[in-house]
Amino acid sequence: MKILVTGGAGYIGGTVAGLLASQGHKTVVFDNLCHGRRDLIPAGVDFVQGELADRAAIENLFIEAKNQGQPFNGVLHFAALIEAGESMVKPELYFRNNTASTLSLLEAMIAHGPRKLVFSSTAAVYGEPEQVPITEDARLKPTNAYGESKLLVEQMLTWLNRIHGFRYASLRYFNVAGAPEGPSGVARGEAHEPESHLIPLILDVALGRRQSIRIYGDDYPTPDGTCIRDYIHVSDLADAHLLALDALESQDRIILNLGNGKGFSVREVIESARRVTGHPIPAEIHPRRPGDPAVLVASSDKAIRELGWQPRYTQLDDILRTAWTWHQKRYQ
Repeated sequence: MKILVTGGAGYIGGTVAGLLASQGHKTVVFDNLCHGRRDLIPAGVDFVQGELADRAAIENLFIEAKNQGQPFNGVLHFAALIEAGESMVKPELYFRNNTASTLSLLEAMIAHGPRKLVFSSTAAVYGEPEQVPITEDARLKPTNAYGESKLLVEQMLTWLNRIHGFRYASLRYFNVAGAPEGPSGVARGEAHEPESHLIPLILDVALGRRQSIRIYGDDYPTPDGTCIRDYIHVSDLADAHLLALDALESQDRIILNLGNGKGFSVREVIESARRVTGHPIPAEIHPRRPGDPAVLVASSDKAIRELGWQPRYTQLDDILRTAWTWHQKRYQ
């Protein structure tokens, strides 16, 4: 197939683009490089720099592909801002970038094809869950603007499916971590500038790039007082995206959670990193951040049942080990 990957110069998008290319699919990455890196785009993958908000640029991409006799068969959409904390300071930025820009992409797809999309959604659409683990039919009530910006896209997709027959898979995933192993993993570990995600921040401490790790809130209603999250390995996540793309050949609407079904508190993640790195990793307690739910843990039973998906990395130490290996190589 020929697949367009928006946001394919990022951590997750780059991993998925690499997997597509390794399986022989013609892969094109579309990215504005505001947070992605050119070197995260795998060898053999075509790259187009541009803005999703520029509908004409997306339309031209689809039109040129058809004129060349190689139309796109589907789109995997990762391009988005992802910082929940920032979204509570600048919500308008998230609605314009994540929601409005996605509408430009969808309009171009309706006008020129393809009408098949795998959407990178988020567990943040659930907000503070009423029960754990979270199933796909749980109440949708985001507690931050980031989650709301993604939920609005899901609502648009529901209507486009109903009215235009637009096929889509919305994959609501939890905290993505780790790095692909082997040669393909050298360039695609988790790193952001500036860094804001827990595991790379912890590993920065182990590498001596930071003095300590901050724990935002130790008074949540959890066993040790810190937030609990579900961590999924990026390679397992990439596998699920390709399975979902295949499933859209016979299904027109797919909504799935992706996680490993286990929750780990911030303190437990720090302890795992201490075991993996052999570093003491000092921690400091800071006030809670607005919009952070206490517990987010997925039920992925539906994805396992309907896609035949089977995560390979289910132990937190194994996920941290792959991340640690990549971070050490990165800063050698």
